[in-house]
Amino acid sequence: MTKILVFDLGGVLIDWNPRYLYRKLIDDEGDINLFLSEVCNSEWNVKQDAGRALAEATAERIALFPEKKSLIEAFYDRWEEMLGGEINETVEILRELKNKGESIYALTNWSGETFPIAEERFDFLQWFDGTLVSGVEKMAKPDPAIFHLLLKRYELRAEDCLFIDDSKTNIEAAARIGFETHHFNSAAGLRQELIAANLL
Repeated sequence: MTKILVFDLGGVLIDWNPRYLYRKLIDDEGDINLFLSEVCNSEWNVKQDAGRALAEATAERIALFPEKKSLIEAFYDRWEEMLGGEINETVEILRELKNKGESIYALTNWSGETFPIAEERFDFLQWFDGTLVSGVEKMAKPDPAIFHLLLKRYELRAEDCLFIDDSKTNIEAAARIGFETHHFNSAAGLRQELIAANLL
């Protein structure tokens, strides 16, 4: 079994959800869903994950939806309020792996401008042997290029790595390159697989 573990962050180790902020700003849940599906949606956000400047992204949305200006500006002005905290059960798994001396890396789709906020807030982000942040590298999962960059930068082989992500699309992209994969649904499920592999 592989000994090198590569973790996604959002949805695996960190609870991030724009609704935590917008429930403070919009009363109706249906209106929140509409805003996050049509205005500040995932397709827009992933461009920032891939390196687009937040100021440029905000201006682009305001030009399209001027009546939503204050809500759009809040997305990054109050971005930290979207952080729900660490996912304790998965962080405990990470702690156990680190204490055992396993090699652990992070590969995350995250804006290079907001990632320092997470680094200040979550001490466990310092535990990794290496971290690749999409917004810094100007490329994002599931682009094969970011997986190849991870392997090259840290001198890893895909077949030696177990990639853990909550996105099926990212899991499939990693598998095509040769990574072993775990589609994350729960900390309990991950723990079970790692125990079976004698990694915990």
